[in-house]
Amino acid sequence: MAIYNITDQGLIPVQATKFADAGLRERDHIQQLLRDQIEVIAPDVLVISEEFGNWEDSRRRIDLLAIDKDANIVVIELKRTEAGGHMDLQAIRYAAMVSAVTFSGAVETYERHLDATADGSGDARVRLLEFLDWEEPDDDQFAQDVRIILVAAEFSKEITTSVLWLN
Repeated sequence: MAIYNITDQGLIPVQATKFADAGLRERDHIQQLLRDQIEVIAPDVLVISEEFGNWEDSRRRIDLLAIDKDANIVVIELKRTEAGGHMDLQAIRYAAMVSAVTFSGAVETYERHLDATADGSGDARVRLLEFLDWEEPDDDQFAQDVRIILVAAEFSKEITTSVLWLN
């Protein structure tokens, strides 16, 4: 998709670049920028963890773990590469692994995230309840679904076909 600058002389195409050519790394740059401004890709989502990997017998990590306003878990998988690799399968695996997260588990995860980031102020439980606009936790309504958001410069036909079929 072309991007243009609007000037007095008309539309000027913005030259395409690659993250690697710009010296941007996935975890150190792209992930941190999106963590701090998640609304760019996912409005009404609260990031509760970065590099989440709180499970036994696996060293895999979710790039960004979030909650949406409907109290659904959101797995956000990022790839700096053009094709995106096997990010669809990776995200499905992660979605299955976090599908049983409870409200109290989300609070613990969010507490660790707040402690690890510059945004370490405030009570994770209170902030999560405020985000969801809840007075008290409602385990019957919490994490009823898991959403997946894939972020890459482009997606291969294999990934696009798989995602469309899953939808």
